[in-house]
Amino acid sequence: MIVYIDASALVKRYIKESGSPEVNDLFAEAASMLTNLISRAEVSAAIMRAARTGIIEQDAAERVLQKFRSEWESYQRLPVTEATVARADAIVSEYDLHGYDAVHLAAAMLWQEAIGIPVTLATFDSKLWEAARQAGLDVWPNKP
Repeated sequence: MIVYIDASALVKRYIKESGSPEVNDLFAEAASMLTNLISRAEVSAAIMRAARTGIIEQDAAERVLQKFRSEWESYQRLPVTEATVARADAIVSEYDLHGYDAVHLAAAMLWQEAIGIPVTLATFDSKLWEAARQAGLDVWPNKP
């Protein structure tokens, strides 16, 4: 399975919460795993938000953030290009998505078109999940 993972799923590798074991299993099962450069800022923000809201302790957040940053280079990453942003621009109105969610969907769609085989979009965002399904991508998990 070829997987495009958005930040809502990727952060579950670093903060133990509902869906974390399944995300780790997905990493083990996927033939190829890719994300977009914007995931770096989104995952870092989610980790720090978890500390601010008391989900994890501040010192734990700093350790988790260091681990994420040390592993970042090992992830396959798609750049944010003019083509990606132009596709995201069209997607925003078609699927009523937030900006970064539209960029994730655009990146996954462009990747699927480029490689010519199905791509699974992994997300725990229900609007993005539904938009990806409507756009013709496989989606994971079965229901966010």
